[in-house]
Amino acid sequence: LRKYPDATSRQARQDAAELYCVEPSWVILANGSDELLNNLVRAFAGEGEEIAYVHPSYSYYATLAEIQGAKVRTFGLTEDFRIADFPEHYAGKLFFLTSPNAPLGFIFDNAYIEELAQRCAGVLVVDEAYVDFTDQTAMTLIKKYENIVVTRTFSKSYALAGMRLGLAVARPEVIAALDKIRDHYHLDRLALVAASAALKDQEYLELTVAKVRNVRDCFARELCKLGYQVIPSHGNYIFTSPPDGDGKRVYDALFDRKILVRYFSDPLLKHGLRISIGTREEMKSILTAMTEIG
Repeated sequence: LRKYPDATSRQARQDAAELYCVEPSWVILANGSDELLNNLVRAFAGEGEEIAYVHPSYSYYATLAEIQGAKVRTFGLTEDFRIADFPEHYAGKLFFLTSPNAPLGFIFDNAYIEELAQRCAGVLVVDEAYVDFTDQTAMTLIKKYENIVVTRTFSKSYALAGMRLGLAVARPEVIAALDKIRDHYHLDRLALVAASAALKDQEYLELTVAKVRNVRDCFARELCKLGYQVIPSHGNYIFTSPPDGDGKRVYDALFDRKILVRYFSDPLLKHGLRISIGTREEMKSILTAMTEIG
């Protein structure tokens, strides 16, 4: 560890490139996907220029835009989880699309993402933080559309949040732009070794993801039996609302039982809760508590 790390992340880039069937010039590693999102705003949206994202989704997009001095525009969702009032030609510099969506858990199918790419004059960033928990990825679209960037994190399915690792795949000219503005030694030696090891061990990842998906789907079915409304989830969490639509009541009752879930005071979300998927035993405990709460 007395030696500096490889500033180019050469081996990890190569490992990611092999996994995603692209050349290393199409890949960049980062200190968490948040670094990538930050650098995308820095690289492509200047002061006074517009970026946009779907609400509800990752609120950090707005924070990054404000730091850069960029304008922020949000688009709502229709009842069938399409983007409401999205223009035929969107002229903004960046459009962030979280798929699977957090906190709701639905995905945008690739046909719809293609349509959005055609309508965006700027860069379409598909934030796939939770994509390993579903069967569809926009990674198959990057060679077809010059303006699509796909970002990934190692914090969710790989369970390496403490290592701060992320990556992006895009056209080489986009990757080059991100390479120019990143910190020189932005990943330490331990993180780079962890990235390569994780990328090479897809068998373990698949086993882990399968367990999470199984527990998630069983938990969703049991919630429905209790009368809860459940949005079909493609992540490692579920967004659900109780029969009376009072998410805060259930949140407080769970908190009193030392069970922590996510409640949002946002008017669009306050009717429900986001519940992360843990072990089968943990989810049974939550179900028992929710049955008692009603």
